[in-house]
Amino acid sequence: MNLSEPNMNFKPLWAASVAAALVGMTGSVRAEVSELKIAEQYGISYLPLMIMEDQKLIEKYAKEAGVAPLEVTWSKFAGGNVMNDALLSNSLHFASGGVAPLITLWAKTRGNYDIKAAAALNSMPLYLVTRDANAKTLKDLTEHDRIALPAVKVSIQAVTLQMAAEQAFGPGQQNRLDSLTVTMSHPDAMTALLSSNSEITGHFGSPPFQGYELEHPGLHMLVNSYQVLGGPATFNLVWTTSKFRSENPKVYGAFLKALDEATALINKDKGWAADAYLRISKDKASRATILKILDDPEVVYTTTPQNILKYVSFMNKIGSIKATPASWKDLFFPEAQSSPGS
Repeated sequence: MNLSEPNMNFKPLWAASVAAALVGMTGSVRAEVSELKIAEQYGISYLPLMIMEDQKLIEKYAKEAGVAPLEVTWSKFAGGNVMNDALLSNSLHFASGGVAPLITLWAKTRGNYDIKAAAALNSMPLYLVTRDANAKTLKDLTEHDRIALPAVKVSIQAVTLQMAAEQAFGPGQQNRLDSLTVTMSHPDAMTALLSSNSEITGHFGSPPFQGYELEHPGLHMLVNSYQVLGGPATFNLVWTTSKFRSENPKVYGAFLKALDEATALINKDKGWAADAYLRISKDKASRATILKILDDPEVVYTTTPQNILKYVSFMNKIGSIKATPASWKDLFFPEAQSSPGS
């Protein structure tokens, strides 16, 4: 028997297997999404995402990575809870919102969707503004007060209010003011707060809405999130599923590069950033008002997370989440873990 004959017969089979593997590899590259779906919310805190959309930064970096054409679609949501549903149903690829919704989803999806944050967007203080002249502290609120926030119980404003309630009323009293809260988008909440005919007497908002509200006579700040947390903290982040990240490494990378560029553009020229915000958002505020917000030293656009674990610890203590990360890094994908976060 000629031992070379099996080898001769085997070579075409081996070559066919390699070719099939190469086709599979090529197919996996081509499998990256051709349409990227991203959600954002209302307010100047989402300015990096607004600039990414306006300047088509994701498309630019996707093209450099060999993913072209990539269609990027943007949707506006009023709260993180709705975005999370869209993310889980695969009708959305990147969600954005406050720390609390991200923590909730991270805890609920461990071992399946494994949702984590891609990066932070900013660190900003959140104010509870009220038109109740008798309310000097949270203890002065009554059953007649109504506090508007993006999502009852689950938004970062709702969780911060629970933290503040526990500090004001004592351990175990974190839900003391939950019955006063109403789910409402920031623009609608501000309109309601400024109307004397509305039941809304308070708005736990975000920039720029809280700043606009404080310019009106009779309105004052009742709670500052930085005081509740004992220092500056991340307000917004962007997050996605582990499956999306692993199946779309080039698109995911393009998103991160676009976010880094948008953040750098804001920090490089606040005047340009103010003009961009007014043009894109069609906000009727003055340029001076927007610049005042951007120049506030407490308002920082950064992809580095800050004070995340204080929310995690509180939410675990009151039973909102059942799992706790060993480190803030457990909540983020590897690309963000090299930053000096907390």
